[in-house]
Amino acid sequence: MALAVKRDARMGVAEYRRWLEARPDEEPRELLDGEPVPRSPPREGHQAIVANLIRRIGDFADGTGWRAMPGLGIPSAARDDVAPVREVVVPSGPPLPDAHAEDPRRVAEVLSPSTMSLDGGLKIDFYRAVPSLRVLPIICSDEVWRRGADDWTMHAPGLDGAVPVRDIYRGLAI
Repeated sequence: MALAVKRDARMGVAEYRRWLEARPDEEPRELLDGEPVPRSPPREGHQAIVANLIRRIGDFADGTGWRAMPGLGIPSAARDDVAPVREVVVPSGPPLPDAHAEDPRRVAEVLSPSTMSLDGGLKIDFYRAVPSLRVLPIICSDEVWRRGADDWTMHAPGLDGAVPVRDIYRGLAI
């Protein structure tokens, strides 16, 4: 009797990047556990937080050679089956040849209620394995955490600035 052996169909990052080149830009995906996973469009509040982060972090990055970019993939040699696409990435070095930052210095993760368990689990473990990553602010899109009477402040070390949490949520009814 012959036995059928199931082949592990999980993609590595290099194969995923080749596969992604043939996909339309309006079909956003990220690689999670070796599978290309579709990303649904975020809600307006989520997008407003991302826009505020890019603007404020970009202000701090002016003149440093760094830049705040939206929607970049993050591959890592330490984990070949994951390449998440993040809301805000601060890559180092020259302009990127594609939409993947090999050596991000900072990544901002904006959590949504529908993806909180995935974003707070697998992806956080992945970020710990990215050697160049120095700062990972995690921001909830549907709530603001406060300490006492003052807002917390998100610092952008190395960029000589701090972003008050209220500025990230500017224009939203929270």
